[in-house]
Amino acid sequence: MKSAGRRAPRRPGAAGGTAAAGAKGAAGVRAEGRADDLAGERLLVEAAQRDRARFAELYEKHFERVYAYIVRRVRDRDAAQDLTSDVFHSALAGLERFEWRGVPFAAWLFRIAANAIADRSKSSQRRAIADIAVDDLPDRSGSAHGGIDPDPYDEIERRARLFKLVEGLPIEQHRVVVMRFAEQKSIREIATALGRSEGSIKQLQFRGLQNLRARLGGTNG
Repeated sequence: MKSAGRRAPRRPGAAGGTAAAGAKGAAGVRAEGRADDLAGERLLVEAAQRDRARFAELYEKHFERVYAYIVRRVRDRDAAQDLTSDVFHSALAGLERFEWRGVPFAAWLFRIAANAIADRSKSSQRRAIADIAVDDLPDRSGSAHGGIDPDPYDEIERRARLFKLVEGLPIEQHRVVVMRFAEQKSIREIATALGRSEGSIKQLQFRGLQNLRARLGGTNG
């Protein structure tokens, strides 16, 4: 005689199958949500391409993300604000050429931001290296400007020559000179970054500047 309270055995994997189905369903909902977001953004971009006044909506949507991306890399709020403004000016100027490829509009903005940061870094290095010519490297006469006021065009040419000479330094001297004068790092900071002693960094800086003086004198000859 069978027991009245006996239950039918549970099929193996029944609970797991239910959980997996639920996970797949949640993933599907998320994927649909992302697709809807991209579709909406595409419409917004296309609207801004037809009417530039609509670009303000893209600006409001992406400003904080672009600013955060930049400020983490330049660590200067004023510079980050200027660069963020430049990024959106560039984006607006190039909006007609933008082609939708199924990725978020922010990816394009981040690429513009990365280029702007790189350009700023190069410009800062050029300005700082050019200052070495005025402050640290005497002319062949032995003074910073040979005892007379330099012709502005001669000075511009001299700065351009110096930048090329810095680029031609041995790699370790070049690295130290750029970090010291372009990036405004201390001897200790450079030593830590390069894993060298402070004494060796001072030697590399001394040799680099000597090298530049000698080469600059040679180009003036």
